[in-house]
Amino acid sequence: MLSLSKLAVVLVALLASGLCLAQTPLQSAVGGAEIRIVTTDMAVLSAGDVRDDLPCSVTPLDPRLGFDLQYQAGYVVNIPLASLAGEGDSLRVLFRIRALGVDDQPRYFVDRFSVPHVEEGANGETALSGQYTLGPGRYRVDWLMRDRSERVCSAHWEVQTSTTEEFEELAATPMANAIGGRRDDVFLEEPPVQRAAVQSLLHVKLIVNFTPTDPRDVQLRPYDVENIVSILRAISREPQIGTFSLVSFNMQEERVIFEQENVTRIDFPELGNSVGSIEGGKIDIRQLRDEESGTRFLADLLQRHLAPGDPEADAIIFVGPKLVLEKKISGELLVNSAVTSPVFYLIYDRNPRAFPWRDAISSILRPFRSLEYSITLPRDFGLAMKDMMFRLKK
Repeated sequence: MLSLSKLAVVLVALLASGLCLAQTPLQSAVGGAEIRIVTTDMAVLSAGDVRDDLPCSVTPLDPRLGFDLQYQAGYVVNIPLASLAGEGDSLRVLFRIRALGVDDQPRYFVDRFSVPHVEEGANGETALSGQYTLGPGRYRVDWLMRDRSERVCSAHWEVQTSTTEEFEELAATPMANAIGGRRDDVFLEEPPVQRAAVQSLLHVKLIVNFTPTDPRDVQLRPYDVENIVSILRAISREPQIGTFSLVSFNMQEERVIFEQENVTRIDFPELGNSVGSIEGGKIDIRQLRDEESGTRFLADLLQRHLAPGDPEADAIIFVGPKLVLEKKISGELLVNSAVTSPVFYLIYDRNPRAFPWRDAISSILRPFRSLEYSITLPRDFGLAMKDMMFRLKK
């Protein structure tokens, strides 16, 4: 299998060839929903044979754990340019994924690629890629590609992520045998979650910082935003949590960008609109005139959201990068606050060596005996999630 770390090379080839990708998930036959797949395609998927009417070679991508505690995997298909010669073509990839050893229905996905004009006798090849997400388990992938001339290329392989037992070392509740498609939108709406069948589910307050650690950066980098949102997704999927209160803020603008109070689902699309509204590099003139404005904003924010609410939070979880401020903020500002909920701080720290010192939020939370977790890799978050849920269940 091919490592996802090599995917950047594949994407360069994809862009250079002018090929465009779009993925469409097809619902499996659950609840009476009908999957409309032509008989010839179903026959290729079911036969298990390798077809090369359309010359190509398919390499599966090794699964890699993401910050949402799901595994990202996929494929790369190499096609000789000479096979695509002509005034343009369209390639359709249909693949299904089945969790082995369980009775769950397979999931079907379609990737579509538009092929530009290719000169006759062209040398070299192009590389196309697709992705999907998996939970812990073992899976079978049946894959085919078809062009307008009905030539077919097919491949079949198995994917092994971690076992459920191994995954339980990282997370409180593994999403065993979960299958999903490519997520092109970081803030795509999250599907409904089946909550635990208990009398009382947890209410969690999330305080999320969307401020870059390095003051020289005007905005968070896209992959940092994606990782922070992925952490929120994983928390939102925890079956033991029933309701959420969410407040997100940006220190550069000294502004709360998004809030939700006592909801059963986080509104990720609206959160995305709010994060997109952050205008990096712009500072209000009042902030320049008042050296204490940042101190007061953060202190007021924490005083309001650390105080008991209705309903009272079973846990208060801070999520975000280290917050570096020019002026030190003392924890004594909040020493009289009536904090009755356990407080956790998930510090997303992509480069621990760059800013090794304690950040502003850590300093303020010290009197409340908050538990801090440094999150550099997805495994760090998995271990932190399991530890938090263990403490909350007790």
